Parts: sequence; structure tokens; C-alpha cells
Amino acid sequence: MANVAVVGAQWGDEGKGKVVDWLSERAEVVVRFQGGHNAGHTLVIDGVVYKLSLLPSGIVRPGKLSILGNGVVIDPWALEKEIKAITARGVAITPDNLVIADNATLILPVHPELDVMRESSNVSVRIGTTKRGIGPAYEDKVGRRAVRVGDLADVDVLSDRIDSLLEHHNALRRGHGRDEVDRDELIEKCLAIAPKILPYSGCVWRRLADMRKQGKRILFEGAQGVLLDVDHGTYPFVTSSNTVAGMAAAGSGMGPSAVDYVLAITKAYTTRVGEGPFPTELDVEIGQQIGERGHEFGTVTGRQRRCGWFDATLVRQSLTTCGATGIVLTKLDVLDGLEELKIAVGYELDGTRLDYFPSGMKDQAGVTPIYESMPGWSDSTEGARSWADLPAEAVKYVRRVEELIGVPVAMVSTSPEREDVILMRDPFED
Repeated sequence: MANVAVVGAQWGDEGKGKVVDWLSERAEVVVRFQGGHNAGHTLVIDGVVYKLSLLPSGIVRPGKLSILGNGVVIDPWALEKEIKAITARGVAITPDNLVIADNATLILPVHPELDVMRESSNVSVRIGTTKRGIGPAYEDKVGRRAVRVGDLADVDVLSDRIDSLLEHHNALRRGHGRDEVDRDELIEKCLAIAPKILPYSGCVWRRLADMRKQGKRILFEGAQGVLLDVDHGTYPFVTSSNTVAGMAAAGSGMGPSAVDYVLAITKAYTTRVGEGPFPTELDVEIGQQIGERGHEFGTVTGRQRRCGWFDATLVRQSLTTCGATGIVLTKLDVLDGLEELKIAVGYELDGTRLDYFPSGMKDQAGVTPIYESMPGWSDSTEGARSWADLPAEAVKYVRRVEELIGVPVAMVSTSPEREDVILMRDPFED
């Protein structure tokens, strides 16, 4: 019985929330291991829509333990707000079903403020962040000046950590022509939120080790996508954490042997939010049609997603860097009714054909996709739960994708509803 890590194989928004929710029925523990409240997951359960940003998708299922690991950066005020919102919809959230790593880094008000300053600056490159303070919080973590969840329990420790933090941030604020942060006011804010967060705090790595010894199934839930990985993504237009499956171990306190199966999620087409290269982007009518049919708006920001054809070269590269065992192909139904479909099978750069996406900014912006065309289908695939429910051309499309990316398709998702899935391989039983 495997422990499964779920990651996105594109630029995020691939439908991980639904897949994790579907898999969480088979798991006892669901762990978020990186990112913050910049990552939105939308779940549709019996017609009820739940929008989660920080809480693991398993929180909506009774009897499951949800964990925010040490690799997550946590805005305690955003978390409190999200807990209230989900609780108001009838979902019980208590220290019995939610545990937060006591060594997880906190996002404080200075972090989104710095994010906004940078994104508004005419000097630096616009990344297109959510301005939630994710990047600055990770910077402070690496700079060893961060405030962590456990620091909220001791006012003396908290004060020392705030002093270290503000020595850095106030210098940056002066450089941007902004007022310095009021130290005492920030400490008061932290002490006020502490009672709302500390009851959930715990030693996550030990808790997970015990669960593993008991033979409990653990589901590791990634945020964003591999193409946004700070090392392996389209740098510098990336997020501030490692989004590859290897982070499941480091971001939870478990060794790499704890992950038995890596399930990568990919749309049947491609989307991206924010700035950065996008070789197969469609700025014509068909791209808008795909976006409208797929409801391509960000869960967190509401920003419209850029849409394009499926890029097999990029996905194959993502699957290699995250060690994928199988994939879930989502939103196949969005392609219903298109007469012709295209798949990028490589690139051309300065007259040379490439079978990978280069790492340099100039080269990434300069590649031209090489397409393979396939006939579309007119019948609906929405709600299909078996291969027999799919048009023949849709089956051919899925099989061609599988062939090009070199990793088997474990599941196909045909609508936002939890049960509308064609299952070929159960990751927990593989």
C-alpha cells in the first residue's frame, strides 16, 4: 500500500484539488509540503464548491488528518480566516484533524508589503506574483531570520526573532522610501493571533513517522506546478519554493523512501497565470474559447489564465525532474467540439530542433513550437467514467499524449465533480 505524492506537471492550476480530494478517500493523512496561500484549490463535492488556499484538500473529508508541513509558509491571519470560512460551511476543523508543523515559517505583514513594493518597482523584473508575501517569507527562512510557528509561544523568543527580522526589512523599506515597521505593534499582532494558531501546532515529522509505522496511507499534496519550481521552472518567472515531488520529503520531515508513487497532474491543454514564457500560448479565438469553457480564472487571484495547446515536451521534462510514476489527465471535456487539436512535440531555436525546454530566459522566449495535429471529436466526454464512454478520437488523443510524455496515464478526469474519473491504475495499490 503506497504513500502517494501529487504534484502539478505544468504551471499549476491542473486540477490537483479534485484529484487529492478523490485520493484522500483512500488515505488516512493528507500533507501539504510547500507553498503558501498563493496556491488555490477548488473542490466540487455534491454540487458544493469549496475554495481552499492553505488548508490541505483532505480537510473536507471526515476522519482524515490534515497536516501543514515545515516546507509551507503560513500567514496565520489568512489561515484563521480560511478556517472560519470552511467551518461555516459545516466542515469541522479541530486540532484532532489539523496539525501545523511548529517549525514552519510564518508570513508576517511585512512580507506582502515587500512583495507589493517589488512588483510595483520599475527597476526589478515583474514576476507576476500573487503579492501574498510568499517569496519574502522564504527569503527570510533561508536568511535565518524568520519567525516560525513555535516562536509564537514565547514572547521573549518572539521579540528576539522580530528584532532580527526588522533589522533586515526596515533597511529595505528605507531603500524604497517607506516608513519603518513599528516593532511593538507587530509583536502585539503576533501575540493576538497566537492563541488561534498554537492549538494546531505540533511536531509533524514525529507524528508522520508514527503514522507510517502504523501502516497509515499518506498523501502528499503539492501546490503550483513543476514549471514554477524555483530550480527547475521557467526562472525567474517561478514561485519561491521547490514544487517537484522530492520536496515532499524535505517539506514534511520524512525521508525520500516515504514516497512510493509520484502522481503528476496535467491538463489536456496548457494554462499559465502571470508573466513568463509560454511556447504554445494561443492569443486567438480558440484560446479564448478554451479559457471560457474551462473556467480558467485563478482560485486565489481571479486572474484570467493564459491558454494554449498541450505541450508534450514541457510535460515530459516536468515528469522527469519530479520522477513521476503516472499522470492524471484533467479537463479532457474542455476540448469537446474542437475540429482539430495540436500537440507540441519539440521546439525550433535558431534553426536547431530541441527536444527539451532550455533554461536561459532569451532561449525560452525565442523557441518556436513544432506541432503535431490530431482530429478532434464532436461527442461529449463530460462525466465519462470508463473508456467505453469516450469517443474514439478522444481515446486516441489520450494514448498519443501518453506515448509522447513517456509516462502512463493512471486516471482521466472528465469534469470538476469528484467521481467523474476514468481509473486505469489506483496509485495506492500500484
